[in-house]
Amino acid sequence: MSTLVPLLTREQIDWLPERAREVVEYRKSGLSLNHIQGCPLDCAYCIRHTYGLWDQRQPRALMSDTEAVEQLVSHRYFQPHVTPVQLFNRATDPFLPNVRPHTFAVLGDLNARGLRNHVLVITRHAMKPAGIDRLNQLVNLKVTLLFTYSGIEDKRIEPYPSHVAAESLKLMSAPSERKYRTVLYWRPLVPGLNDTDEHLDQAHALSLHADATVFTGLFYRDQIAEYYQANGLPEPYEETARRKIVPETLEQRVLAAFSDSTSLFRKTSCAVSYAHELPDYNGHYGIRELCDICPLSQLDLCQRGHHVPTAERLREVARDLPEARGLVVVDITERAAVVSGLSEEQPRYYLQHALGFQVHDVRHPHHAHRHGRADIGWKDTPTDE
Repeated sequence: MSTLVPLLTREQIDWLPERAREVVEYRKSGLSLNHIQGCPLDCAYCIRHTYGLWDQRQPRALMSDTEAVEQLVSHRYFQPHVTPVQLFNRATDPFLPNVRPHTFAVLGDLNARGLRNHVLVITRHAMKPAGIDRLNQLVNLKVTLLFTYSGIEDKRIEPYPSHVAAESLKLMSAPSERKYRTVLYWRPLVPGLNDTDEHLDQAHALSLHADATVFTGLFYRDQIAEYYQANGLPEPYEETARRKIVPETLEQRVLAAFSDSTSLFRKTSCAVSYAHELPDYNGHYGIRELCDICPLSQLDLCQRGHHVPTAERLREVARDLPEARGLVVVDITERAAVVSGLSEEQPRYYLQHALGFQVHDVRHPHHAHRHGRADIGWKDTPTDE
């Protein structure tokens, strides 16, 4: 029987870094629930570096699962049946042995409420056959398991072997009838580390087991770069960026390796939506160069779900958000709504999911054919990232 993670006292919680105390936080692919924090897998590039939690290897709970779910569904950003949810994707792995019971408890609670939201569960840990039955009981939620796989062999950077995630993906994808979907989450792709032809061929072979595949690069933030430098790790890039880095030549090689695939995507929401046979909930359809690798059936779904909002509609959706009181609609095209005046990133994600349409901040422009990634490694690189 699995042991539940220890519950922190109020005093212990108060000692945590401010951002680590934020149990519900909007991230790009969904509203993220993180009342359990701490992970022993020690991936050198872990986002925990940016939250002041890198040294926390033992998972700990900030509150009970029941309290956490209540905080999620009562959050001002949560919309029943609409808002995509991410579970334990910021500071732990949801299928660590002592975290797994909490994962199923949260999923069960959300499902029992009759919610039909997308729920993304990202893992690189070993799965068990019993998980198939547990997940198939979730008849309301649209659950997607995203298996993080990189093929990185340098144990200084990724101590936990990629073959575990590969075997978990095969196990969980095997049943011919299942309520949940599986995605090969091929990341992070890093030039010189895991981008040989052999690496690409291995990923292609593994993708045949998944409902969809999404590829992406490395979040190389300042805190992560500092950790690499302090520990003598090979630095992948000479500079850091606020967006994931996928150099242009690497993307072209990936597309060539997957030239016969009809289920490869550049964006997580595209892969998840395709797996569930639904239009993209992030509204990427307007950015047509993203769609040049999509199957025609998915393009048709996304086209039918693509509705360009008016400026009045955008302001109406933003009206109840304190963070959006200074919102100014700069421009609206078929591609995206461009806005200014938002105090932070999170309300932009809320607007995007409420409208099913891309919303961009004028301070951080999305350049054509960059696919919302950092400009590092692309020709004619602008300097406004």
